[in-house]
Amino acid sequence: MLKTMQKHGVTLAVFAAVLTGLTALVNALTKTTIEEQATKQQKALFDQVIPSDFYDNDLQKSCFVVDAPQLGKGTHRLFIARKGDKPVGAVMEATAPDGYSGAIQLLVGSDFSGTILGTRVTEHHETPGLGDKIETRLSDWILHFAGKVIHGEGDTAFAVKKDGGEFDQFTGATITPRAVVNAVKRAGLYAETLPAQINNLPACEE
Repeated sequence: MLKTMQKHGVTLAVFAAVLTGLTALVNALTKTTIEEQATKQQKALFDQVIPSDFYDNDLQKSCFVVDAPQLGKGTHRLFIARKGDKPVGAVMEATAPDGYSGAIQLLVGSDFSGTILGTRVTEHHETPGLGDKIETRLSDWILHFAGKVIHGEGDTAFAVKKDGGEFDQFTGATITPRAVVNAVKRAGLYAETLPAQINNLPACEE
């Protein structure tokens, strides 16, 4: 009986070791592919919020981490776009904390003079059929940020129409677009402060 148990124990140990080895091998073989796909997806998203001819550096490798209340609670990544050696704009991760169903995650492209280059929603939990029109697959609403200029903190035009601004709200849903518009405005205003602090921004970890 003891020998049988020992035999089964050894068999299980060998099986576990082989399985662990196979798992490690598969992970090693697929890690590069997964990272390459993630890089391509990120680049495709960047292309939607900042024109490719606006900059000529490797935007994905110009990554910094900031703790800026204007972008939302906690730390956010931003990517500095350069033309030659001159910083010309940024792609920023931002959070609209006051969506109807919780925080809305955004990617905002902006120059340093208040012009929004593009915006996309990367994550949200808004109500289907109402607030989810912030997605490009359902509406072109989010596309209207491109080219809009923020004329300072007190720019009342950079708001939804219900608040006296120029951005449409959705029928039966004002909270969601208001949250996005305000978050984009805050991000754009923050971008204007970046030239003075670029040399002191902490780089993203590899």
